[in-house]
Amino acid sequence: MTDTHVTKRPLTLLGLGDMGTALARTWLAAGHPLTVWNRTAAKAAALAPEGAAVAGSPAAAVAANTLIVLCLLDDASIESTLDGVDLAGKDLVNLTTGTPAEGRARAAWAQERGARFVDAGIMATPDMIGAPGSGGYVLYSGSRALFDTHRAALEVPAVARFVGEDPGHAALHDVALLSAMYGMFAGISHAYALIEGEDIAPKDLAPLLSEWLGAMGFFVGNAAERLTSRDFTSGVVSGLAMQVAASGTLLRTAADQGVSAELISPYLDLMRERLDADPAAHGGEDTVAALTLLRRR
Repeated sequence: MTDTHVTKRPLTLLGLGDMGTALARTWLAAGHPLTVWNRTAAKAAALAPEGAAVAGSPAAAVAANTLIVLCLLDDASIESTLDGVDLAGKDLVNLTTGTPAEGRARAAWAQERGARFVDAGIMATPDMIGAPGSGGYVLYSGSRALFDTHRAALEVPAVARFVGEDPGHAALHDVALLSAMYGMFAGISHAYALIEGEDIAPKDLAPLLSEWLGAMGFFVGNAAERLTSRDFTSGVVSGLAMQVAASGTLLRTAADQGVSAELISPYLDLMRERLDADPAAHGGEDTVAALTLLRRR
């Protein structure tokens, strides 16, 4: 999302996969002087006609600018790419997908080399980069001073959201959001599997499914409030006892339709485990209470 008021800060980008290339083109289109490097040189060379300066090595690319953006394959790629490269005085922004532990370790690694560091989690696909209103954004954590210094440039590809000075928090937010997404995908996949072979077209179920999932969006805020207060019983409309009893219908229907329940069984099993531990105490609880069992697994 190009902003004509953005300071045209020069930067270096290491890594030109699909995401890296989308980032590069967005910064170039916004007028930011950009130096690029990629292990496969042809990908970097392809950006030269668009105004990118192509570096012959990671060291040359890093030497070119203070702001260094990493969008590599994985955390190990950072180690191999920057081995022996002078990072003193550099500001490293790591857009490489990793775990919270990797983000924290990489922050310490950067500090030892005299660099400031922020880790990031990209909540977008390449086609959402540089597309205003796409809903894409990038989560950042680590050095607040670095983030504030470069925020204008970081906002060019997508909305930038700072989530804390713990360098592991961007990755943790990223994985938490993606985990919720995959859980939703699992439920949607199960729903479509149930109607396979029936006189129900997926396109006819789709609007009902979207509407219902939207209506259930209240669960997000409700769960947050209950997990904060640890109050799992106030205002409960359908408690664990009722939910567990009703789950039998889901499982029997799946069996009747010849559909495996493997995508939904783990959640149903967790509710049943919570209830069975003490039916009198837990029967009236909200289903959110079952989530407390996950921390010991």
